[in-house]
Amino acid sequence: MDPPCSLYLVGIGPGDPAYLAPAARRALDTCNDWVAYRLYLDLLGPLGDGKQHHDLPLGEEIERARLALKLTLEGRSTALISSGDIGIYAMATLVFELLEGEFSEQANHIQIEVVPGISAVQMAAARAGAPLGHDFCTISLSDLLTPWETIETRLHAAGQGDFVTAFYNPVSRQRDWQLAHAKKVLLDYRPASTPVVIARNLGRDDEKVSFTTLAELDPQRVDMLTLVLVGNSESRMLDNGRWVYTPRGYRKKLNANTALPSEARP
Repeated sequence: MDPPCSLYLVGIGPGDPAYLAPAARRALDTCNDWVAYRLYLDLLGPLGDGKQHHDLPLGEEIERARLALKLTLEGRSTALISSGDIGIYAMATLVFELLEGEFSEQANHIQIEVVPGISAVQMAAARAGAPLGHDFCTISLSDLLTPWETIETRLHAAGQGDFVTAFYNPVSRQRDWQLAHAKKVLLDYRPASTPVVIARNLGRDDEKVSFTTLAELDPQRVDMLTLVLVGNSESRMLDNGRWVYTPRGYRKKLNANTALPSEARP
């Protein structure tokens, strides 16, 4: 029996080649066929020279995954590419759904390697300081694939658990009310002064990161290229809004060490 064909599921990070992981670069170099949304191919620039590009538009995610699987079964070295991390609100899960369903009979002929990338929430946190210093969660506000009732339940759970909360897909042309509703829900659980990070086009030429508070968060400033990161009840804004961080619980240790004379410290 022929050895399994390899399909690489590659997360390329936010877009700046400086944040493309070495493992992702090696996987892309290995593959002759790249399957992706056109923007992601454009972000890779000269790295794609000499590669066979297969670009399908937004809304064709299923066909993109099917094409990558078909090319792999034909024996072609194939990379299915997504920005950020391909396992976070991206294409990896769709590939596995297809392997469980219509490609189940061929699944043992395909070797999958998932190559992680820097996600938008990680990049936004790095730009802001350290807002993910304690427990956090991510919630997609898109109800195209998830019933709004489920999203609503998760919003309240995030509020009750006092999780730092990152919102993916916060608004779109067809969805202009969900972020305002999410803001209202979280205001029931945490202070109006809670820091909020608004990060748009992370890692790209027109990147913009700004800070506000939960009470002052304006959904009109947000679009589908934006990630909204809401702190928890302990999150703090420093240096007149230059940094945001979330304490993890070291304050008592820091205060205790400060109070002890140097010779008494362990």
